Amino acid sequence: MGFLNSIFKMNNIYALIALVSAAIISITLHEIAHGYAAYFLGDKTAKIYGRLTLNPLKHIDWFGALCLVIFHFGWAKPVPINMANIKNRKLGLILVSLAGPLTNFILALIFVFVYYLLIVTDVMKIFVVSEFVLYMIYLNIGLGIFNLIPVPPLDGSKVLASFLPQKAFYKYLSFERYGSLVLLICFAVPFISNIVSAGLRYLRLGVLNGFEMFVRMILGV
Repeated sequence: MGFLNSIFKMNNIYALIALVSAAIISITLHEIAHGYAAYFLGDKTAKIYGRLTLNPLKHIDWFGALCLVIFHFGWAKPVPINMANIKNRKLGLILVSLAGPLTNFILALIFVFVYYLLIVTDVMKIFVVSEFVLYMIYLNIGLGIFNLIPVPPLDGSKVLASFLPQKAFYKYLSFERYGSLVLLICFAVPFISNIVSAGLRYLRLGVLNGFEMFVRMILGV
């Protein structure tokens, strides 16, 4: 596909606009997916707190957004959920937690399709369009993978916790208040940051290659 040879050169304001726009859209839809998953399972807490909105200011964690722009991995404000309103609490927590990353992967896959369709029409030659499409692919894959890491408060921690015994479940989730510090260390300490970034980068490329193979098979290219 040539993604690595054609993107992420922040050489003008248009590239920055494309990157920030893709980051805002990706984060917002990620959080709305969490909120609606909880809503359809019977919990209206997200709606009460105004989290079923397309207003990005309701969802953005500015440090997480900055990490998404710089490192292409990030997070947003956790959606408030009252598990008491969901009949099957552990299954509900799994479904709500996976809704965000799954939405990101679906968005990435859609934009891989868009990428190939725009190549055929030569629209990808328009710089801003090409940058936006490619950032939507990379950022959504990165956001989906990163949020599946089992470190509180990321979505993966809630999925993992759902498989733990009741006592261990609450104890594990109690570490959520330290999670942001752990994430900060992962990005701020050079040695750790290099290891984490390299691991996530390989995972992202693996998912990207899988999406590309699927799309090429469907389109016959």
